[in-house]
Amino acid sequence: MKKFLKYLIVFLLVVFVSEDIISQSKSDTKTTDSRSKKSGKKKKKYKLPNIDLSHWSVTIPVGKPTVVQPPDIMDYANNETLKKFMYNDSVRGALVFYAFPNASTPNSKYSRSELREQMVPGDNNVNWTFEQGGTMKGRLAMDEVSRDKNGKYHKVMVMQIHGRLTDEQRDLIGQKDNNAPPILKIYWDNGKVRIKTKVLKDPGASDTAILDKDAWGDDDGYKFKEEVGFKPFTVEIKVTKGKMVISLNNTEFKSYSGNSLDRWGVFENYFKAGNYFQSKDEGSFARVMYFDLKVKH
Repeated sequence: MKKFLKYLIVFLLVVFVSEDIISQSKSDTKTTDSRSKKSGKKKKKYKLPNIDLSHWSVTIPVGKPTVVQPPDIMDYANNETLKKFMYNDSVRGALVFYAFPNASTPNSKYSRSELREQMVPGDNNVNWTFEQGGTMKGRLAMDEVSRDKNGKYHKVMVMQIHGRLTDEQRDLIGQKDNNAPPILKIYWDNGKVRIKTKVLKDPGASDTAILDKDAWGDDDGYKFKEEVGFKPFTVEIKVTKGKMVISLNNTEFKSYSGNSLDRWGVFENYFKAGNYFQSKDEGSFARVMYFDLKVKH
């Protein structure tokens, strides 16, 4: 009987100790899980814009102004010159373009932090025609923009198709550079998206006469109905021979064709995107965010 009681006591002690160890193990596991969850909540997620910069250069409003081309533009996050004007918003996953009135490019009175398409990286001499066609699609948003003295937001050009003369055309009309007018300008205008294009002042002008930028004037413009405000929106530009179609959020469309676009086929072209700030007011500025930008030909 004494032996039986002894074994019983030992058995109960073993069971008690085992249950205590298991209980403590579960408690430790819960504590670890709890800490892991808390640690997970604190962990930040970083987002990057969906933009391949290998076929873009950028102009910023410092210096003459300054142009940065591939491959240097690929390291924009570590470029001390670019950091203020072109940088990542890693919370929203956007590439931010900042501009204010400062240095401006030739043939312009305004400043810009703007990308310029380069079909061959580092080379501005290879461009495309309307016959070859092209598509640019971007998802973007106005981050911040100043107001004028009347309380209206300053206007910002966010996309362009810019014309370019070949060297032969430039020499033919005796122009000093290869600059031709922009056939398409897209603005963020007080919360809405506005488009402007060029029209021939004289529809019957000669093939040589239309090479001069003074042969072209602005149309009346077109404003999409949707108010985008400071929300992200998508703009797509599709170009084919003698035609341009611009869409906003794939719900509104504006198409251009006719004599002026047919004649425009004489020019080379390149896409532009970013922040071409349309103000010289003291203290004015704008920040434009691009989440996605794609071009194809």
